[in-house]
Amino acid sequence: MITLRQLEFALAVAKHRHFKRAAEECNISQSALSLGIAELEKQLDTQIFERNNKQVLITPIGQDILTRAQRVFSEVSDLTTRAHSHQTPLAYPMTVGIIPTIAPYLLPKVLPALRQHYPEFRMTIVEQQTERLLEQVRYGHIDTAIIALPYAVDGLHSFEFWSEDFFAVFPKDDNHAKLETINADELATANLMLLGEGHCLTDQTLSVCHFDREQMKSSFSDASLNTLIQMALANMGTTLVPEMALDQLHLENQNAVAVPLAEEGPHRHIAFVTRLNYARVDDVNLLGKVFKQAFEEAADKE
Repeated sequence: MITLRQLEFALAVAKHRHFKRAAEECNISQSALSLGIAELEKQLDTQIFERNNKQVLITPIGQDILTRAQRVFSEVSDLTTRAHSHQTPLAYPMTVGIIPTIAPYLLPKVLPALRQHYPEFRMTIVEQQTERLLEQVRYGHIDTAIIALPYAVDGLHSFEFWSEDFFAVFPKDDNHAKLETINADELATANLMLLGEGHCLTDQTLSVCHFDREQMKSSFSDASLNTLIQMALANMGTTLVPEMALDQLHLENQNAVAVPLAEEGPHRHIAFVTRLNYARVDDVNLLGKVFKQAFEEAADKE
């Protein structure tokens, strides 16, 4: 009989294309994982993987089997949550993914409100880039994710709860700091520094400002947003920050000036995304309402 554990092993190998890393993810020995894969292939009378000392390849029939296995695994993952869907709101733990350009600015605003209204709720945070989070949502590895739209979320539900604009960061003694707003042409001549490939903040900046990706390649950086902010404040150029980051920016950097981007906004929308058949969609909607209220209250205090 095929087991869910065997399917988990196979999906981990497909994900990493490496037996050792797959075994580490599944928290078992490599030999036990290999034995489980071999038993699965024996049960199916089909070879799923081609492996040697250098690489792991997926056979054509193996790819079809893994696609179906992922659907089975996701359905089983939702089975437990569906069984708890009738309980008190947010009574069951939830794993929430958040992108790096949202997490450090959103959490200080929303966690106190969440703790106040739902003190028993347990939430695990996973912080990764958007594409990786969407993959984990689709595969049932996490319950939901908070991302910035616009972004392609085909096959998923999205629940927007906030929208905001972008601001350029300058030190007080920079001439740009005196501007009421800054447009794309002015940004282009101010040595704009952007996060690297894969960050949706960069993609959204390019879209909002109508910048050509190839022409802006030299502006991409593997540094974090906080590092780019510090570089901007050292007169090394400028970077764009989301509106939710402004209070933290000014609190930590008295020399910082944030100049609104002149291009029409809102420049990004903050949303939860979940699977189409996710059992606890009401809990996700509830989280969205709590977070929206927390943002509104924070904005009223500014």
